[in-house]
Amino acid sequence: MRHSKRAPDISDILPSVRARGVLVPLLIRPNGTPDSFEIVAGRRRYFAAKTVADERGEAEPLPCAIMEEGDDADALEASLIENIARLDPDEVSQWETFARLIKEGRGIADIAATFGLTEPQVKRILALGDLLPKIREAYRREEIDTETVRHLTMASKAQQKDWLALFCDPDSRAPRDWQLKQWLFGGQSISTKVALLPIEDYPGLIVSDLFGEDSYFADADLFWQKQNEAIAAKRDAYIEAGWPEVVALEPGQYPFVGLRKDAEEEGRQGDHHRLAARRGGMS
Repeated sequence: MRHSKRAPDISDILPSVRARGVLVPLLIRPNGTPDSFEIVAGRRRYFAAKTVADERGEAEPLPCAIMEEGDDADALEASLIENIARLDPDEVSQWETFARLIKEGRGIADIAATFGLTEPQVKRILALGDLLPKIREAYRREEIDTETVRHLTMASKAQQKDWLALFCDPDSRAPRDWQLKQWLFGGQSISTKVALLPIEDYPGLIVSDLFGEDSYFADADLFWQKQNEAIAAKRDAYIEAGWPEVVALEPGQYPFVGLRKDAEEEGRQGDHHRLAARRGGMS
């Protein structure tokens, strides 16, 4: 993305971008190569988003509209602003709008382009359809926070009903945030990122959250069964490759290497160094 060297003043829009992200897409056009673009409109939004990304250590995808030859930048931007202004501010109302458009035959890419959103943002809104209606309505009324809703999208309908019963009971306390994730997975929320087994061959259920960023094994016992089988297969492969010994540690065990400083040990180290030198291993 090309822009001039001097950064613009973004002090007036930075608080909004911190709180809500970039809502109005940047207008960009190709600049020489297929992967190179330059900003036609939205330079300040770009720098505000870059500042927020630097502060948080991670960057969110920016909504962009790619101009075709002959497009009028002012007209395109005005059209996008009008569509976004018509979009309801709360996510449940957005879900109702997007779900209606899907039923009318509109695709996710088309909806994203119409409202100046990224396709993952549209998919995230549509995922609210996996929630029970009463949970969606509580989210609309801001009685449930986004993090809790994110975890509830990983819950089965039975789990959602159990959670809703706790939520509606004045004498109970429904788990939220990270406690909800522990509640859903029985205390073991095992991410697919730590798996040694081939995910595509896993026979059990894998659940993903609302944002599609994280996925977890629904059955911890089945995961450990398959994980241990994968570990055993790797151990056997190392043995067949000529390794003299391969030890698979139990969960919670860590390798420990003790260093002896007595004269006998130092002598053996010296013999090892001399042997390495004779073989050309040391200079």
